[in-house]
This record gives sequence, structure tokens and C-alpha cells, in this order.
Amino acid sequence: MTSSLFTTELGVVNVGLASFQHDIERQGAHAVQVTWTPPRDYSPEVRAALAALQQPDVAERIRVANEEVVKRIIDAHPMLVGFGQAIDVVPGMTKNTILHAGPPIEWKDMCGAMRGAVTGAIVFEGLAENIAQAEEVAANGGVVFSPCHEHDCVGSMAGVTSASMYMHIVKNATHGNVAYTNLSEQLAKILRMGANDQSVIDRLVWMRDVFGPMLQQSMELVGEIDLRSMLAQALHMGDEDHNRNIAGTLLLFQALAPHMLQTDFTLEQKREVFEFIASSDYFSGPTWMAVSKCALDAAQGVPDSTIVTTMCRNGTDFGVRVAGFEGFRWFTGPAQQVMGPMMAGYKPEDSGLDIGDSAITETYGIGGFAMAAAPAIVPLVGGTVEEAMDYSKDMLAITTTVNPNLTIPVLNFRGIATGIDVVKVLETGELPIINTAIAHKEAGIGMIGAGLVNPPFEVFEKAVVALAESIVS
Repeated sequence: MTSSLFTTELGVVNVGLASFQHDIERQGAHAVQVTWTPPRDYSPEVRAALAALQQPDVAERIRVANEEVVKRIIDAHPMLVGFGQAIDVVPGMTKNTILHAGPPIEWKDMCGAMRGAVTGAIVFEGLAENIAQAEEVAANGGVVFSPCHEHDCVGSMAGVTSASMYMHIVKNATHGNVAYTNLSEQLAKILRMGANDQSVIDRLVWMRDVFGPMLQQSMELVGEIDLRSMLAQALHMGDEDHNRNIAGTLLLFQALAPHMLQTDFTLEQKREVFEFIASSDYFSGPTWMAVSKCALDAAQGVPDSTIVTTMCRNGTDFGVRVAGFEGFRWFTGPAQQVMGPMMAGYKPEDSGLDIGDSAITETYGIGGFAMAAAPAIVPLVGGTVEEAMDYSKDMLAITTTVNPNLTIPVLNFRGIATGIDVVKVLETGELPIINTAIAHKEAGIGMIGAGLVNPPFEVFEKAVVALAESIVS
């Protein structure tokens, strides 16, 4: 019987790592990969809540509510309508307000990258003369901290946004709501990654005095830009529109450049702006975050819905919001370690925990959910092309539908997975996949890598318990 093992063609069912399947196939054998993990041992409270939501009459109410939510998300039509300073356009912004990524957090609980960004912004705004003074201002109540999300904003990485910074203004042509995000400083040693030396402050001053006003003037000439259409085209050109933005940046710059030339800035200033945009592909990265925020905010506050409308992190906590609750009810758990390639000279132990509002892109269905559209992102975040393809397929298990407006060519133009359902997350044990940059754990250093991460199960467990209390009671 043993000898027949070596003479008979094998059909292998692999329940281990996907790499085992690839090794078997390289030997000429056929293998089927089974995605399986041991079932999570939920607490009695979570099991009871999940069972309550699965009752046929309750499940039907949830289905109807979720259909309404995904319809709002799909029908949303975000348009870029302008740029303006935060103090002039962001609801609730004051001269001493500092907005940050993720759920609410106090200075004493902020991670290194967040503290670095906060103190840099305080110096930039003239609220302190140096970083040491800025730390005193932050610690002693000299500024007001608030999450970007609670002011119709999103901010990548630390997400720190202050009064003088220029913002995208993105309006939902279907539902009328508006979302904002600040401008890209490009990559590496920048404020949003926690860097805060004089070169960072000088760049922010230039962005305030030249870059932002030039974009503002150019949009006054353009009128509006259809971002949903542009995003669809970028996906077809090889972006996933969270960390790979080559096509999106080219398309956005193409729409803006002729009008930037018509502004009243000097030729040298225009050259500086053009070179700055050319210095990194991330120019359009914040734009897609505002698009995602604009679409998802239109779906907030639909009773009985179990769909996630926000995923965000502040470097200490991971937070989610669910469409079924009005306002800003946060479900939080610990931020996780991001795993992926590190820049030369850095080790995983140098990295801070998961941070940023940019997971709003995955909440919408792009970013990590759309990596099948962008296999070239693999060298940046790690993994294989096969895994990138699988992530886009696997996310269907925890979402409600697909968005026909935003499609992935290699998946036969299937729409992006849309409407993360907290019930499905717990039923399947499958967590959303997020690709993201990695900031150093200490203030003042900046970006040191990129990789992949999942939310903690805890946030979905808390949401399910709260939903059961809201829907069933």
C-alpha cells in the first residue's frame, strides 16, 4: 500500500498555509486550497447576541436595512469641488483645534507617531516656538483634540489636521454631504508619519502659502471633477487606491495641470508644485480617502443595519462605526501590529502599531479589498500575487454586495466587495484586510515600512452585542 503512494497521481487537499499548495503544484501534483481556521471561541454574551440577530424576523429587518445602506454607498457620487483652509471649511475647526486619526484619544494615551505629528502641527500653527514647548501646550490643554471623523474629515496615518492646512472639499452629488481631507506631504519623513523637524515645518509652510492656494485657484477654474469616474479608471489602470496611486495621481494631475498653469503664481512656483507632485505617487491618496468617507457617511444612521461605515486607528486603539447607530458611537479594541517589508535599517520591533483613517478605503471596498486590481503592490506590502488576488475574493464572504461602479478587470470586471457586515465577520471568522504604511514607534522619525493588518475581533464583538440590544429589544 505504501508503494502505491508513489505511483498513483495525487489529489491533495491543503488546509495549511497557501505556500504548501504552491509547493505541491510545483512538483506536478494537483492541490486544492481550503481556507479554514479554528472557530473563534466567542463569549456567552457574544454568542447570545449573534443568535438573536440570526432569528428569521430580525434577520429580515437587517437584510432590508442593509440593502438601503449599500444602495446609498453605491449611489454616492463624490465630486471634487474645491480646496480651502481647514479654518474656513471644516465644521467645528478653531485656531487651536488639532484633529487626529482614529477614535477619540487623549494626549497621555497617544503613541509616538501621533505625538510627533501633534507637536509638529502646534509649532506650524505658531502655538509654540519649538517641540518642547509644543509638548507642554498639548499636555496642559492648550489645544483641543478631536477625531477627524467627527468633523466630516479623514486623515492618513496620524491624520493630524490643523487650522491653516489646506483641505480637499469633496461633495456627494447624490446625497449632498461633504467630506474633507488634507493634502499629501508625499512620503517618508513627513508630519503624518510623526516626523516634525524644521524641514517638515518648512514644507507645511510652503504647502500653506503656495501649494494649497494654487490648487484652490485651479479648482475655481475647473469647477468640479468627477472623482467616482476617475477612481473607476484608476482601478482599471492598476491602482488599488490606498497605497498604490500611480494612475490616480496621473489622472488627477492631468485634470488640474492646465488650470494650475492659469493661476497667478510665478513660473518658478508652478515648477515647484509640478515637481512636488511628481516626487511621489501619493498625491491622490488622500483624495480617495475623502471619496470613501463621502460615500460612507451618506449611509450612516439607518436603523437595524449591521454594516460598517468606518474603520480607523489612532496608533493605540482601532475603532469602527456601524450604520445602524446615529452619530459617533465607537466600538474600539487594541491597534494591531502591521506585518510587512521594512525600509533598510529598520526592524519590526521599531514599528508603531496600526494607525490612520486610511482604512476608510477598505471600508468602502478599495485598498486591501481591491488588491487584485493592483498586483504590483505586493513588493510594497508583502505577500504574493496569488494572495493579493485571494484577498479581493475572500472579502466577498463578509460583505453584502458588489459595487458595479467600481470594477476589477482581472476578476471579469466584478465590482468591489461592498458593505462589511459585522454579523458575517463573526459568522465566518474572516477579518477585513487592510494594507497600510508603518510609522516608527518613536516621534520624529517617520515612515519605516508598509504591510498588511487586520482589525481586532473585539471591535466586531462589541458591535454585535450593541446591535442585538438595539434591534432585538
